[in-house]
Amino acid sequence: MEIIDNFVTEKDFELLQNDKYTFFVLGRILKGECNFIASDHNKIIICHSCKPFPLWIWTPDNVSQQEMETVYQILLENNFLTGEYTFNLKYDLATFLISRTSKDNKTLSLKKNMFAYDCPSPIEPVAEQKADGSFSKATIADLDDFIDLWDWFHTELKIDMKTREEYCKDAEYSLKNENVFLWKNTQGKIVACCRYNVNGTIASIGLVYTHPDFRRKHYAQNLVYQVAKIISDQGLTPMLYTDADYIASNSCYEKIGFILRGKLCTLR
Repeated sequence: MEIIDNFVTEKDFELLQNDKYTFFVLGRILKGECNFIASDHNKIIICHSCKPFPLWIWTPDNVSQQEMETVYQILLENNFLTGEYTFNLKYDLATFLISRTSKDNKTLSLKKNMFAYDCPSPIEPVAEQKADGSFSKATIADLDDFIDLWDWFHTELKIDMKTREEYCKDAEYSLKNENVFLWKNTQGKIVACCRYNVNGTIASIGLVYTHPDFRRKHYAQNLVYQVAKIISDQGLTPMLYTDADYIASNSCYEKIGFILRGKLCTLR
């Protein structure tokens, strides 16, 4: 097995530039505190921030069978194949791990297909796709409504699920320290939300969610456009991850200027 370190160097961040959109989150979390890091500073970077979040596994497009076997052994030896974890990774490695775990009477399966988009030039929604109401940056006064959206988002998608009390703490932190935006309809009801995080020259838009009772009214599309424009006006590049199988949502993003840059998946 290759020499594996439990720390990253500048070389790792240089490697991630080859997949700067698909592995934006990995690049960001590596700069903070992580429960687990493994890297050979060449072909393998594995990182887990903390539960309930997934492990991120980066490998290059030309990764070899031997290197994929090394990834498998790292996951096995560090008890990541117990059924408690999910993994974000490229498709070639995902296919290998699904086959490899079955040989040891373990099961990995595909949970989600993901696309990574960037938006060099945001395009304003056409007249028939403009939404009623307006957007604004969220404040602590919006906490209760934001917690509801946060809770529904994770419950509906079944990702990174926590208790409502934990969502409350996360929402309070996010409102105080991050860029959170809301869309209110003409009745003043908060119907959609999103936020963004910056890493270098890229800003990742996430937590895009519309209240179930107010969908198909273009609220999220208009909100994401406005936020992408704010990001672009700062000289940064907006990007986001989407569910690759949610065709209608992806079409909305593409209409406002988002361009597909990469693909990855989640295993469980």
